[in-house]
Amino acid sequence: MTLLPALRGSGVDRADALRVAGRTLSSEALEGCANAVADRIRGARAVAVEATPSIEAMVGMVGALQAGVPLVPVPPLAPAEERRRILRESGADLFLGAAADGTNLPVVPVDLRQRSWATQPEAEPTADAVILYTGGAGGSSRGVRISRRAIATELDLLADAWRWCADDVLVQKAPLFRAYGLVAGLFGALRVGSRFVHLDELPATGPVGTIYLAVPGQWARIARDVPCARALSGARILVSGDAPLAPAVNERIRLLTSHSLIQGYGTTETLIAVTGRADARGTPDTAGIALPGVQTRLLGGDGRPVPADGESVGELSIRGPTLFSGYVGQPDQVTPGDGWHATGDLATVAPDGCHRILGRRRADVVHCRNQAVPARQVEEVLLTHPGVHDVAVVGAPHRALGEMIVAYVVAADGLTAQMLIDHVGRMLSAAHRPRRVYFVAELPRSAQGRVRKSLLIAAG
Repeated sequence: MTLLPALRGSGVDRADALRVAGRTLSSEALEGCANAVADRIRGARAVAVEATPSIEAMVGMVGALQAGVPLVPVPPLAPAEERRRILRESGADLFLGAAADGTNLPVVPVDLRQRSWATQPEAEPTADAVILYTGGAGGSSRGVRISRRAIATELDLLADAWRWCADDVLVQKAPLFRAYGLVAGLFGALRVGSRFVHLDELPATGPVGTIYLAVPGQWARIARDVPCARALSGARILVSGDAPLAPAVNERIRLLTSHSLIQGYGTTETLIAVTGRADARGTPDTAGIALPGVQTRLLGGDGRPVPADGESVGELSIRGPTLFSGYVGQPDQVTPGDGWHATGDLATVAPDGCHRILGRRRADVVHCRNQAVPARQVEEVLLTHPGVHDVAVVGAPHRALGEMIVAYVVAADGLTAQMLIDHVGRMLSAAHRPRRVYFVAELPRSAQGRVRKSLLIAAG
């Protein structure tokens, strides 16, 4: 099984196959550079890469895949202690690129002047391709082992769902230490053979793409930047993933671009398992349907199945060919014998198979007036306000409502709580309006960039 066929001579040589911050590599140069890295690391247990958006980092990542060595992307903002834990647990014995704080591993430089045309032997399909660490929003992150077969299957299914082909130009800004940016973004483009563009920002002018990938927070910012949004009108599809998207953001993007965002849902352990299709099956406020071969189910608090009626809420479990192989350092923490992985997310499933993702049972869903309110929807609407820079929404106990919505906001001077409450009220229902708004200098985040809502809940 060839994981990246476009680098094995089966694709067209493109002068701008890889573009990062204005720098480009051709398909041929990328193959030669990646092979030069692969020659130097073959046989390693695992290799770590500082997951910065740079050509050198991406060449190192591709080189690890070519060598059949498990890749460990390290979040650039991870503190030294977290870095040491990731490297120790993952078994990495080399670090690709410049030396980084928090590691004393031998360093293998990535030199774009070096080329190799050696034939790289393919690793076994069941071998680990990457070890990705979860977001760590509720505690310590865990290293997730993902096989080459799971990645190849995932990307072929996405290519079919999105009608993704070699003629496309994929533009993204998603982090390369997350499955959405690394697997669906970079590796997807290289498997399909399309051009890949990674942006430092999402400006109104820049490389023109046919597919744009971004996370909900980025789409919320694009939605309030009219020139930037309108510049995406010429795209073929716009895709949002990594978290639920607020319908109000989707609607504004539609008005500005004439495109309804295609959503994708998955976890680090499942990769993207549910998505909309390029033929627009599904509705704007759902994540879409399960990919072929992927099964989903909802379980209630009593462990019994919840009906797929579009209204009943349950915890979503997934099984299928894109699931992970296990957690590093935790041999007992693997997928259950029946193959189902409990995601921890609450969802509904309509009779036509369309999934609506509400979010994490405790951190991302507020039970207000017997209604399950997705915190993400409130967050994305707050982010459409020009004075809001960052936001996190959680639930707090309330005698009459059950739970009330509380917003922690990083904002420009001059904003008031009532201004933000009114802003949400204009775009969502009364149940979505925050009862309390706290202005903070910054939000607590994990090394992977996830807001640690457990700390906000405890502080409340």
